[in-house]
Amino acid sequence: MSPTDIESLARIADSKGIDFTIVGPEAPLAAGIVDDFHTRELPIFGPTKAAAEIESSKVFAKELMQKYDIPCARSTSFSSYPEAKSYLKQQKTPIVVKADGLAAGKGVIVAYTLEQALEALSGIMEEKVFGSAGDRVVIEECLKGREMSVFTFTDAVTTVPTVPACDYKPVFDGNRGPNTGGMGSYSPPHFLNPKLTEIAFNTIMQPTVKALASEGRPYTGVLYGGLMITDDGPKVIEFNSRLGDPETQVVLPRLKSDLVDIIIGVIDNSIGNVDIEWSEDACVGVVMASGGYPGSYKKGLPITGLNSLDSDTTIFHAGTDFNSEGKVITSGGRVLTIVATGETIAKAREKVYNNIPRLHFEGCHYRRDIALTK
Repeated sequence: MSPTDIESLARIADSKGIDFTIVGPEAPLAAGIVDDFHTRELPIFGPTKAAAEIESSKVFAKELMQKYDIPCARSTSFSSYPEAKSYLKQQKTPIVVKADGLAAGKGVIVAYTLEQALEALSGIMEEKVFGSAGDRVVIEECLKGREMSVFTFTDAVTTVPTVPACDYKPVFDGNRGPNTGGMGSYSPPHFLNPKLTEIAFNTIMQPTVKALASEGRPYTGVLYGGLMITDDGPKVIEFNSRLGDPETQVVLPRLKSDLVDIIIGVIDNSIGNVDIEWSEDACVGVVMASGGYPGSYKKGLPITGLNSLDSDTTIFHAGTDFNSEGKVITSGGRVLTIVATGETIAKAREKVYNNIPRLHFEGCHYRRDIALTK
C-alpha cells in the first residue's frame, strides 16, 4: 500500500481501532494525511498539510524565515528558468541551487563552479529530474561552518527540544560527491555546548513554531531544523516536518523516556507536562548503500551476516525486502543503517565499524568517516 493512499490508511486505522498513527515519511504529510485523519477524528502525530509546507516548499519556508527574521542564507526564488539562469550567471560560487518541492533529500545541489550551477539549474527546471518539485527553485548563498540537525517536539504552543545530531549528506568520504538522503549520523555533535543549543532553540526553532502559528498554520509533531553553525551563529539550511533519516536512528536510542508518552502529549496538546529525559551516551549510525546509489542501482541482491552482529549493535532496515525463499534482499538505495551507543562518540563509532564488515551484499558501499571528529 502506498503511504499516500490516505483513504485506505484511514480506513485501516478506523477499522482496527488504532490508538494513534505516527507519520514517518514526508509525502503523506504533504498530501494532507493529518488533515484527513483530523476530519475523521482519528488521532495522528504530525503537522497538517499547511504546516508541513515548511518542508514541502522551500520557497514558502524561505519566505517565512525572511518575514519573521529567522536566521538563514540569503536567497532568491524563481519560477522562470530564463530569469533564474540570468540571475545565476551574475552570482559568485560556490552557490546552492534547490528544487522547491520534495525530492527525497536529493533536490539540493551545492555548485562550486558556474558550470555546475547552470547544469543543476537546467536539470531541475528544464529536464525535470525531480519532476514537479522543480517547477520553482531557490538560489541561495553557500553557508560555511559546521552542520547540525536539531529537533523539537511541539503541540503548536509548547516547544520542547530533543538532543541534536550531525548528518552526512554527500555520498563519499570527505563530503565529496552528490547529496543523498543521508549516509550516516551521530549524536551529540562533538562541538556542542549549552550556549549553542540555547541560541538555536531561541532564535530558530521556537520562533519558527510561533511564526507558523501566526500564519494560521499551527504546527504539531516534530520539527527538524538543518542548521549551519556559521561565524555569525546558527542559520537554517532547511526544515523537515518529521524526524530526519538517518538522524532518527541516533537520536531515539538516546531517549530514556517513553516515546508513547511524548506522542500522546503532542496529540493531546499537553507536551509541556511530559518529563523527557535523554541518555548521556553517544550514538553513531552508518548507512550501507547499494552500488551506484544515489544514481541507478541493482535490487534483489541477497544480504548475508544479519545475525552475526554484536548484541549491543542495532540494524535498521530501510531498502530491504524478502525474496520467494524468505531471505532478506536489497530493495532500495540506502539498504541498512548500523547503529551503536557508547560512553563516547569514539567508542560508539568503533562498535559500528567493527560490525559492518560482517554484513555483505554485492556492490555495498558506505562512508568510512562518519563521526570521525578529529
